[in-house]
Amino acid sequence: MHEGIPEQVILVDGDDRAIGQMEKLAAHREGRLHRAFSVFVFDGDGRLLLQRRAWGKYHSPGLWSNTCCGHPRPGEETRAAARRRLVEEMGLRCELTYVHSFIYRAELGNGLWEHELDHVFVGTTRNEPSPHPDEVAEWRAVPRAAMEAELVNAPDAFTVWFPQCVHAAWDHHASQQYA
Repeated sequence: MHEGIPEQVILVDGDDRAIGQMEKLAAHREGRLHRAFSVFVFDGDGRLLLQRRAWGKYHSPGLWSNTCCGHPRPGEETRAAARRRLVEEMGLRCELTYVHSFIYRAELGNGLWEHELDHVFVGTTRNEPSPHPDEVAEWRAVPRAAMEAELVNAPDAFTVWFPQCVHAAWDHHASQQYA
């Protein structure tokens, strides 16, 4: 919610051109393509900061996911929205680098759909998260090998979008470490 008004998302076409806006829950009920972002923040030891979504979330509660995610508001630039949500969810501030975008559609259950054009951003921090309890149940920092094993051994413990973008984010981070 923003100033007591239901959160709006930006509806887009397949080329990420804005074609309208819609209340967030309605967009997820109707499976309308909308703009989103996923943020992957790594700590000083190269581990990915994962969050477990709060149990009160209306979709995917209690599932592990990337550091934060969300939707830009109408009129809000996507990178600025990603920085805003990183503070709101995890209490972190850091520079974010755009990696790529992709479209996915997945059924979430309870009549909800994710149909998003997802912008992936990567950042690094030496600070410890201070997550907001309404957003995040818990967090942890994981090395790549452990995360890869968990994705194989417990794929249902993760959000539907996470396995679709984590490898590109990790590869980008790794390439920057050795550049």
